[in-house]
Amino acid sequence: MTFTGALFDFSGTLFRIEPVRSWLRTVLDECGLRVGPRVFERYVRELTSAGALPGGPAPECVPHHLAAAWADRDRSAELHREAYTGLARQVALPDPGLYDALYARHMSPAAWRPYPDAERVLRGLRRDGVAIGVVSNIGWDLRPVFHAHGLDSLVDAYVLSFEHGVQKPDARLFRTACALLDREPARVVMVGDDRRADGGAAALGCAVRFVEHLPVEERPDGLHALGLTRTA
Repeated sequence: MTFTGALFDFSGTLFRIEPVRSWLRTVLDECGLRVGPRVFERYVRELTSAGALPGGPAPECVPHHLAAAWADRDRSAELHREAYTGLARQVALPDPGLYDALYARHMSPAAWRPYPDAERVLRGLRRDGVAIGVVSNIGWDLRPVFHAHGLDSLVDAYVLSFEHGVQKPDARLFRTACALLDREPARVVMVGDDRRADGGAAALGCAVRFVEHLPVEERPDGLHALGLTRTA
C-alpha cells in the first residue's frame, strides 16, 4: 500500500533519552556536587530500578502512593512531573534540589539523540509527498527537541497526550493526528515501539509498524528497514 500519511512515536522510535548514568552525572556536575564512584554507581542502580528517568527503563515497582499518578502520567504536565519526581525520591540523593534538576534535565534537547536513520527516513517520506505527524504519550513539549536537532521542518503536526488529556492507545489521539494531516486513516501508517500504546492506531484502520526500543548505537537502521519510503 502507498501511504499518504505517517505518524511516529517520539521516545524509543525517533529519539532515545540518554542513559541513566550520563543523566545523573550531568545534573551532579551542573549542581556542583561530587560523590565517590561507589556512591555514584549505587545512585545509578537505584534510579534505574525506580524507573525515575522518563523514556528510560520502566520502574521495577511503582509505590502505592504513586499508582494513580503513574497510570495517568501522560494526561497532564502536573501528573507527569508528580509521577517521575516521586519515583526519583525513592532514592536518597545528597541534595533535595536534585529531584527537580533531574526532571528538568530530561526535557533538555541535549538529553535526547535521534536514531541514526531518523532524518533519512523523514526526509525520504517528505520527498515522497507523505505528510508526517508525531503522536506521543508525554507530559511536556517535545517540539524544542526536534528544533534543536534540525528535524522540526520535517514534521507537519504534533499530537501530544498532555495537550489533549488523552493517552495512547486511545484512538482519539490518532484521529486528531489524521485530521491535522488531512489524511484518511486507511492511508496512514503509525510507527512506534509500544505494541499496546501505538497499536491503538489500528482501531482507526491505520497500518501499524513497530521498531525495538533500543539504545541508539544498537539500532542504526530500524526505521529504514521498515521500507516506508521509496527514495530513502
